[in-house]
Amino acid sequence: MKKRMFLMLLAVFVFLTLIGGFKFFQVKAAIAKGKAYQAPPEAVTTTVARQEEWDTTLNAIGTVQAVHGVTVAADLPGTIAEILFRSGQAVNEGDVLVRLDTRQERAQLAAAEAQRELTRVALDRQKGLLAQGITSQAAYDQAAAEFKQADAGVGEIKATIDRKTIRAPFAGTLGIRLVNLGEYLAGGAPIVPLQSLQPAYVEFSVPQQELRGLRVGGVVRATSDGFNGLESGAVTAIDSVVDPSTRNVRVQATFANRGGRLRPGMFVETKLEQGKRMPVITLPASAISYAPFGDSVFIVENVKAADGKSYRGVRQQFVKLGASRGDQVAVLSGVKPGEEVVTSGVFKLRPGSAVLVNNSVQPSNSSAPKPEDS
Repeated sequence: MKKRMFLMLLAVFVFLTLIGGFKFFQVKAAIAKGKAYQAPPEAVTTTVARQEEWDTTLNAIGTVQAVHGVTVAADLPGTIAEILFRSGQAVNEGDVLVRLDTRQERAQLAAAEAQRELTRVALDRQKGLLAQGITSQAAYDQAAAEFKQADAGVGEIKATIDRKTIRAPFAGTLGIRLVNLGEYLAGGAPIVPLQSLQPAYVEFSVPQQELRGLRVGGVVRATSDGFNGLESGAVTAIDSVVDPSTRNVRVQATFANRGGRLRPGMFVETKLEQGKRMPVITLPASAISYAPFGDSVFIVENVKAADGKSYRGVRQQFVKLGASRGDQVAVLSGVKPGEEVVTSGVFKLRPGSAVLVNNSVQPSNSSAPKPEDS
């Protein structure tokens, strides 16, 4: 009985050993096959990196500001008697825009002038009596003071009448009229915007690391969807402080604006020429893989597989980017001239991926692209 039991256990042990060995070699073969597996190559397009020299320009978003800009307002309350301008009219400094009703003030002026004349006669009389020794010096001084007071009253009413004639404080272009004839205006009520458009300021901000390339007199060019072409100006002021919240510094450029195309409040794109050329590697923007941890490109080269064989694959290379122009991006470091860089299909690649290069159709790579249907 014991012998039969021993033989049965031995048979089970041998069976399990055979099954375990078979499975061990089966799993080992599967692992080896998995390691040797090579994914099919991904189809990509490539370009050979080349070095160019770019003019160093600093791009920024700016806002047009008037050199002089105000909303002309009523100095004193009153009713509008005359409106002497049209909306959008060009005016010179001192031109009369609005006259308020001054009939009451003119009546007061007539009374004040009559009172001044009376005090002048009294002063002359006291002067003659003082010369004859008939009156006292105190009486003469009182008459002189009354005359000066009456004369000051006349001047005050004339100033009030003059302040009710509203003039352009400087030469410029008026906006749209905000008042109507016969309307009562309170003190400080707006009448019409007035802007001096020639010249015009453009203000923009640049990062603090660009301060070393800024200089007063530097050429600035501005463009906007509000007009065709470019406007040229020059840097006239650089702010003395850096904004601590953004680490940007404000720059002011002055434009002649002879055509009046730049209008206050307008959004413009500015290009600040820094006056030197810098060697850069230019690549299509489609070649860049943007990521929060760093921008990179994929470089095509011969990659050695685990089995020692080589194949056409890619190496991920992190890069430092500069300015962009049209379809192109400037690469400041990370890529050498002559290296073959993937220009499309980067989203499906990972380091070491096999690739199949097909350059029959290439992505656009122009510094000044134009729409096909333009």
